[in-house]
Amino acid sequence: MAAKIEHIDHHGQPALHLATAAGARAVVALQGAQVLSWSPPGGGERLYLSPRAVFDGSTPIRGGIPVCFPQFADLGPLTAHGFARTLRWTLATERTGDDFALVSLRLVDDDATRAVWPHGFAAELSVLIEDSRLDLELEIDNTGGEAFDFTAALHTYLGVREVEESRIEGLHGFEYRDKTDANRIRRDSGDVLVIEAETDRVYHDVNRPLLLREYDRSLGINGDGFPDVVVWNPWVERSAAIADLPDDGFRRMLCIEAAVARQPVRLPAGESWWGRQTLVAL
Repeated sequence: MAAKIEHIDHHGQPALHLATAAGARAVVALQGAQVLSWSPPGGGERLYLSPRAVFDGSTPIRGGIPVCFPQFADLGPLTAHGFARTLRWTLATERTGDDFALVSLRLVDDDATRAVWPHGFAAELSVLIEDSRLDLELEIDNTGGEAFDFTAALHTYLGVREVEESRIEGLHGFEYRDKTDANRIRRDSGDVLVIEAETDRVYHDVNRPLLLREYDRSLGINGDGFPDVVVWNPWVERSAAIADLPDDGFRRMLCIEAAVARQPVRLPAGESWWGRQTLVAL
C-alpha cells in the first residue's frame, strides 16, 4: 500500500489524514494548520489531544501542535499565542512517496489580521511523516513594505503514560526563565528534568537535541531555527482551572515546544524566516 493523504471530517471540522505504507499516521486540522494526532509505525499515539477540546472552528484546540504566531504566550499586545491557531489555513501542497506523506498549509494576511496586527505576511507550515519521524517546518515571509517583529512557537503537547515518570534529558546547563517563580532567570543543573510541580520554563539558546524518556519508550526532539525550548505542565491546580482540560489531564501530557520567545525575530520587508521541529520515536 502506498502512502496516501485523505480529506476527512474530524469532530465536524475539515482535516487531512496522512498515512504511510509502513503504518505511520497523522491528522492535521485546517484550523491553525494544527497537527492533532501522530502515531509512528507500530507505536501508539505520541501527541496529547484533550478529550474536552472544542471543535467549533474558532476556539483554540487544546492539544496536538498549535502554531503560535505572530505572538508567543503573552509576550506582546495580542491575544495570548496570537491569531494563527484559530484561523483556517489553506492547503498549498500535498505529496506522497513510497514511504512519506507531506502537506503544506498556508495563511496570509487579510483585513481581519491587519486590524489587530498591521503587517503583510505569509505563513506556511509543512508537515512530513516518514518512518518513525514527524517533521514540522514553519516559514514566515514578510510580504509588506516594512520590517516587523514576531515571536512564535510550535506548542507541542506530547502524550505521556505518566508525567511524573517521564524524564527530559539534554537541558543541563542551559539558562531558563521560570514563569512560576516571577520570571526569574535560572540555570538548569540537573542531569534530567523531572516534572513534580507546575512547570512553565523558557530555556534559552538550546543547541542540542533532547530526549524524552518513559519507562517503555523514548522520543527524540530536535529544533532548528527555533532558539528556545518551552517546557510546560499545568499540574494539579492549573489543570483543574482549565475548562477544556480534564482535572487529571496534566498526568497524560507534557509540552516541549520549539520557540522563539526571548528575543523576537526582526524580519525585514521581503525577507523570510524558518524554524523546524523534528520528533523521532525511539
